[in-house]
Amino acid sequence: MNKIIIENLSLQYSDGTESLRGVSMVIRQNAVTVLFGPAGGGKSTLLRCLNRLNDLTEVKASAGRILLDGENILDPKTDVIALRRKVGMVFARPVPLPLSIRENITYGLELAGEKRRSKLDEAVERSLKLAAIWDEVKDRLDEPAAALSGGQQQRICLARVLALQPEIVLLDEPTSGLDPISTGKVEAALQELKKNYTIVLVPHSIQQAARTADYAAFFLQGELIEYDEGKRLFTTPKEKKTEDYIMGRFG
Repeated sequence: MNKIIIENLSLQYSDGTESLRGVSMVIRQNAVTVLFGPAGGGKSTLLRCLNRLNDLTEVKASAGRILLDGENILDPKTDVIALRRKVGMVFARPVPLPLSIRENITYGLELAGEKRRSKLDEAVERSLKLAAIWDEVKDRLDEPAAALSGGQQQRICLARVLALQPEIVLLDEPTSGLDPISTGKVEAALQELKKNYTIVLVPHSIQQAARTADYAAFFLQGELIEYDEGKRLFTTPKEKKTEDYIMGRFG
């Protein structure tokens, strides 16, 4: 089932750079969709369009539609705060709040008005388990999140997003600064999470893209070159540009 339908999406920044050109694709529910390609291809821009984070940047012009459950989220009347609760985002660099592990997880819920301790405790345990870090931190919940390793901090940031029970989780190179063991834990968590969430990932390497993708989209200079099931795209791409990139001939 299609969770998101992107129709003819174009975006140009104020400095004249054109980041997306006529992109049309679907993002399937309960799957990992990977956006990959060389730097400057438009992957992160597209990711940021999905929860309107581009509203915070200097955008000169944009066109097209993004339908989430049939509603165009680019409509000026869209409730952006509600959208960002529905579509959570994890960035490349883990930035835990300067609070305890527990408070990192409950912060968004408390801002949204949840005061019941039982509900907050429930959310802490649930989201830390989903982010595959509960066993590592369950006896340290009142310690500062900043004292954790980089890989643990990134999973805390993922848990913080999951605490708000979004429907979609966006991840922009979430393992770029992590060691292989931490990277493996994040990737394993994503495979579990897709059972209940829709995942859109900008991977930090072509190998990660191939490992994690149920569906994959190859971007080059703002254009969507090819979109297919991950297994098929990484083994028998239809487009020569895709094949050249996968084989390491450029990028």
